Parts: sequence; structure tokens; C-alpha cells
Amino acid sequence: MSQTNTQSIVSLTLGILSLMVPFLGIFLGIGGIITANIAMKQIAYSDEGGKGLAISGMICSIVGLIIQLFTILAWIFFFGLAFLTG
Repeated sequence: MSQTNTQSIVSLTLGILSLMVPFLGIFLGIGGIITANIAMKQIAYSDEGGKGLAISGMICSIVGLIIQLFTILAWIFFFGLAFLTG
């Protein structure tokens, strides 16, 4: 039985946190994408497991990053609207 790559576990954890933590999720999502790429390269060169975890971490990180960007754009829009009308 091969050992699971640690970076793939970290990428999945960061990806899940990027979905749940407001505003800080942007940095967590970027970190999740980076660690998922590192994990995929390490898994390709070694005989470790965890490719599915790395892919899931990448997907969660990308979705979390998109959600966080839309959240920040919505805040800017609504506060800008309040500033213009107030």
C-alpha cells in the first residue's frame, strides 16, 4: 500500500477552507491551487497515492476563489451604491 501524499491532503484542506472562510478564502484558495499543483507533480514522479485528493483540492480551491471574488465584488458594488446614494 502506497503512502498518501501530504501536499494533496493540505491542498484539500485549504480548498475546503477557501469555501468556508469569508474574505481570507482568497488566500486559502491560492494556496490550495499551488499545493495541488505541487502534489500532482510529486505524485507523478513518486509512487504515492492521493491524486484524487489533489484533484479535489484543486476543484474546491478554484470554486472557493471564484466565490470569494464574487463576494468581494458584491461588497464593493453595494458599498459603492450606498456611498453614491447616501
